Amino acid sequence: MASKITGFGGFFFRSKDSKALAKWYEDHFGINSMQSGTVWRQQEGTTVFAPFKHDTTYFGRPEQQFMLNFRVTDLDALLEELKAAGVKIDESRHNDEIGKFAWVYDPEDNKIELWEPTEETK
Repeated sequence: MASKITGFGGFFFRSKDSKALAKWYEDHFGINSMQSGTVWRQQEGTTVFAPFKHDTTYFGRPEQQFMLNFRVTDLDALLEELKAAGVKIDESRHNDEIGKFAWVYDPEDNKIELWEPTEETK
């Protein structure tokens, strides 16, 4: 079946302090929010859409209903930058045939997956 969707158009979620959290994502990942007057433009690449079982522990906290996964070009360099900025970083790492993975947390303790794809999975 041909896809009826042409891309990922937005991600909307609740936040305790939406302005502060939007600024955090802009400062640390370069993702502009609607507050800045510009919107984030992604590079073309693969996007995984995968519902998980309701009782998964993969997301961290049981009440976390989603987990962002960001494609990155240099995972190690980004992790060093985030560490220097005081961002909470999970010590776990995972490497496999589709790439390198690491996890960080935003100020509201949402777990975020960072993925550096291999050349074959870009």
